[in-house]
Amino acid sequence: MSEQAARHGSWTPAGEALPKVTEEGVIEALKTVFDPEIPVDIYELGLVYAIEIGEDGAVKVEMTLTTPSCPSAQELPGMAEEAVRQVPGVTSCQVEVVWDPPWDQSRMSEDARLALNMF
Repeated sequence: MSEQAARHGSWTPAGEALPKVTEEGVIEALKTVFDPEIPVDIYELGLVYAIEIGEDGAVKVEMTLTTPSCPSAQELPGMAEEAVRQVPGVTSCQVEVVWDPPWDQSRMSEDARLALNMF
């Protein structure tokens, strides 16, 4: 399949076939979103708790923030939603901020800990 067909779907006699949304594709999109105060993406920080992908290309992301008083609380969910909407085949995206379980440093990836000198 050509790159253009992979991005925009392809036409079949039954109509346009959108590309299949994968969890890996959604994760890669989420890895482009950075907390402005922390030089690590939200996925590696462990802020993403769940990703659900519907058959129709609808994506739901459950994420948290490092603290309820996070200065980026208004920005980050919107940034995450916009990034996921750019994934080929995504028809809609809903990002829900959850507080249970609370985030802690143990949720960070090893790469994130190295980047922040938190061993």
